[in-house]
Amino acid sequence: LVHYQFLSGIEFDRTGRYLCFVVHKPDLEENDYKSHLWIYDLAEGRSFQLTALGEERHFKWLDDGHILFSSVRSKYHEESKKEGREATVFYKISIQGGEAQEAFQVPLSVETIKQLDENRFLLTATCNQGRPELWTLSEKEQVDELKRRREEQDFEVLEEIPYWSNGRGFTSLDRTRVYLYDASSQKLLPVTERDLDVESITLNQDRTKALVIGSRFTGKREQTNSLYVLDLETRSVRQVPDQGPFRYQYGHITADGQGICCGSAMSRYGLNENPQFFLVDLNTGNRTNLTPHWDRSAWNSVGSDCRYGGGQTFRYVQDHLFFISTDGSSSFLFKVDLEGKVTRVTNKTGSVDAYCVHDNGIAFIGLQDLALQEVYVLRNNEEEKLTEFNQWVLEQRIVNSPEPLSVETAPDVIIEGWVIKPVDWEIDKKYPAIFTIHGGPKTVFGPVFFHEMQYWANEGYFVFFCDPRGSDGRGNEFADIRGKYGTIDYDDLMAFADGVFAKYPSIDQNRVGVTGGSYGGFMTNWIIGHTNRFRAAASQRSISNWVSMGWTTDIGYYFTPDQIGETPWTDSEKLWEHSPLKYADQVQTPTLFIHSEEDYRCWLVEGLQMFTALKFHGIDARLCLFKGENHDLSRSGRPKQRIRRLREITQWFDTYLKA
Repeated sequence: LVHYQFLSGIEFDRTGRYLCFVVHKPDLEENDYKSHLWIYDLAEGRSFQLTALGEERHFKWLDDGHILFSSVRSKYHEESKKEGREATVFYKISIQGGEAQEAFQVPLSVETIKQLDENRFLLTATCNQGRPELWTLSEKEQVDELKRRREEQDFEVLEEIPYWSNGRGFTSLDRTRVYLYDASSQKLLPVTERDLDVESITLNQDRTKALVIGSRFTGKREQTNSLYVLDLETRSVRQVPDQGPFRYQYGHITADGQGICCGSAMSRYGLNENPQFFLVDLNTGNRTNLTPHWDRSAWNSVGSDCRYGGGQTFRYVQDHLFFISTDGSSSFLFKVDLEGKVTRVTNKTGSVDAYCVHDNGIAFIGLQDLALQEVYVLRNNEEEKLTEFNQWVLEQRIVNSPEPLSVETAPDVIIEGWVIKPVDWEIDKKYPAIFTIHGGPKTVFGPVFFHEMQYWANEGYFVFFCDPRGSDGRGNEFADIRGKYGTIDYDDLMAFADGVFAKYPSIDQNRVGVTGGSYGGFMTNWIIGHTNRFRAAASQRSISNWVSMGWTTDIGYYFTPDQIGETPWTDSEKLWEHSPLKYADQVQTPTLFIHSEEDYRCWLVEGLQMFTALKFHGIDARLCLFKGENHDLSRSGRPKQRIRRLREITQWFDTYLKA
């Protein structure tokens, strides 16, 4: 794990000759990730590392030969950060080599940056409505404000929901604001008001206007949002009239002044409803649906534990909106034109994780052919691999291909899944097995590289997994399990397990374990309360009680009513009926619980309740709590913690399945 390299954030320069991207590598000694900028020269067919400090995770092309990136490279800036002073320092570096030079610094913790011209930049950063922004204060006022914040750091005041966010901590009264920064004059100007929480911002072609997606709320954030047009010449913000409740994911102003947007009214399938693509009249708000028959998501939901960082999902180029979507068990790059024609751009199965588009071509970072992430370029409709950062894995390690298996679990319901055989499998031997369940539930497993699965196969286990109803990639009807958690999805999983056992008699059915995280953790908790067919279980970042989950987690107050269909005040019995905790007195399966202290998506209390219930009823159980980690422990947690997590799970299964 610590030798893998993860890629993210790929971008063409203006000429289309050079690609810049980020390479992340775990650093076990510092228990962190080192991130560097790399360049690929398409003309010469070579790549080279551009930066060396190891903190370069975000960048922008300034011009054909220079890159702008943020970093902390001096003790002064380190000390200022420790004091609580908000500042982001940007550096400029030539791709021809040489040291990076400080370009400018902004007195904000900048989240995104967009270049308007040689000197002007559009920024987003978080402000808090409950306290002044430091950059607006005099030096003495800043000292007083920082002292006040230090005095209050041992307690929190909550005034709205959500009051915290996974990966961010407490967020009550936080809003993302848009700013205009002039590097030549070092002048910073706020563009949006403090009460508007900005989710995304895209510039039009001549960079005179921007389309903003955001929302205003007091007390409770709703799941709908609105469009706003930002005029950069007058620095005015105008809300586009709402035409009924809507959730926008993306929006861009076209050349003729319309908005091409992706979003959903969530009217038929709730929060997980697949979005459509619309042309929006930015004066009236009227929406014209370009793709009424489109029935796929607009994101990559293919699971893997071998990514770090990300990339843009949407880009508007040459009158086409490009986007990543999951179709079946793979994610591909698609594009839709202003007439509503949707075209799939990439064809190989696997996962498109990040991409960029230029007049001269398309490049992307992906997981293909059971390899870890590499950079690919699309030429003449063929996908050509450019890099070999992780080629050594296929050459020096044994990687077994997942074998596809389809099982009919109900009339006309076909569940797709896979089985990985143990390394050095022999037909006349019996082997233990691990059944792993994905999160979401609206995500998918696919035939891509998954470290923990390959590790278990190398440790002598069969590993099998599938995409039950509730999963992404097969349309709204298939994904809709609202009010049905633990019913049809449970039936699919058990029927798939039966299909695996029938096709692979080498599996010792008396030595099978089950595991999963998030929704997979919920389902693991549910399974052990409804069957004793599994000899051991490992429940990760789980849900055990819909009553508590709905009112303690960052998404619970809207996720639970949507997915279960009730609240404690409308039908508490419905929530309890679908809660694994209700059936904990029936559990006979020894179970390991993995949880992170700062997981606010599936908060610690969910794991504690189930762990306590099993101990109360005399069932062997263990809970491993990871301090300083969140919901994404298995995917982007610190290297030592990720290794300890995998060791805990493997040793638990070894104890019960190999004895």
